[in-house]
Amino acid sequence: MNNAYLSYATKRLVQAVVVILLAYVFTFIAVSVLPGDPVTNVLRNPQNGFSEAEIKEIIAAQGLDKPVLVQLSTSLSRFLIGDLGLSMRTNRSVTTMIAEVLPSTLVLAFAGLVVALLLAIVIAYGTQFLPKRFGQGLLRGFPSLFLSVPNFVIGLVLIHIFGFQFGLFRVINPDSFWATFFAAVALGIPISAQIAEVLIANLDHESRQEYTAVARSRGLGQLQLFARHLLKPSSLPVITVVALTIGELLGGSLITEAVFGRTGIGSLVQRSVSTQDLPVLQAVVSLAAVVFVLVNLIADLVYPLLDPRVKLLGGAERSPATSDEGSADISKSVLS
Repeated sequence: MNNAYLSYATKRLVQAVVVILLAYVFTFIAVSVLPGDPVTNVLRNPQNGFSEAEIKEIIAAQGLDKPVLVQLSTSLSRFLIGDLGLSMRTNRSVTTMIAEVLPSTLVLAFAGLVVALLLAIVIAYGTQFLPKRFGQGLLRGFPSLFLSVPNFVIGLVLIHIFGFQFGLFRVINPDSFWATFFAAVALGIPISAQIAEVLIANLDHESRQEYTAVARSRGLGQLQLFARHLLKPSSLPVITVVALTIGELLGGSLITEAVFGRTGIGSLVQRSVSTQDLPVLQAVVSLAAVVFVLVNLIADLVYPLLDPRVKLLGGAERSPATSDEGSADISKSVLS
């Protein structure tokens, strides 16, 4: 591991930490300026049943009686040591509340990512080896179609067809295998569009290279040629694209959970917004920022290790592979 990579990795790590801290500060400020008084809406709401003594205790514990800058400093210092505070609505640990619903969201997000990758690979394979008269041109239009249809529309269609018409799952049991599968399909279809577009462009580029012609002359079958010679060099930019779509994946998971009636981070956010439960909102948004930044950091650090053609010059990535036609433009934007 050379000095250039160590310098590059250190710079990326520092940038990631700064972005996470700025995201937390921005979230605190945005939540603090929301209209309405959280003390009145939450603590003094008769439905919650807090006494005046309990309200004063919660206000003191949350530091809501202190200036905004002091609240920010206290909240940020707690965040740095992993203390996400207490919920204003339930007075429970925010960490515990998130831990209870996070597994369901992670399962859905991971399943949606797997569906997106498989669908993108199948579409990309078809564009390279299916005859044009059998839909090669049509397959190239699928990413644009997938990108134009919101995941909640796909989810409602899947629920109507496979839930009500075929009875593969019951909407009152959203955590069953088939309900989770179709929720992942609804989440993965729009995300697969971006991955497929980049993969197709790079496959087009790699298929014109001399080593591909040599492999074909050796009599390799289509599947062997695709798996052994085209997929690996073409999929390297996909790593960065996948990292960039993590934010969309998390956001889509929240919407998909609402459509399929799943209990996850989405339902927790919905309740927190309606009750202005500030500690929970700050924790969820900050957690999403941490996940997004860490995934992109890992992609940035892994990419130079996987592709020896990448040169680290002044902390920026440069690749000689990004020099041809349409795939060059996409690869340059991905690597920048």
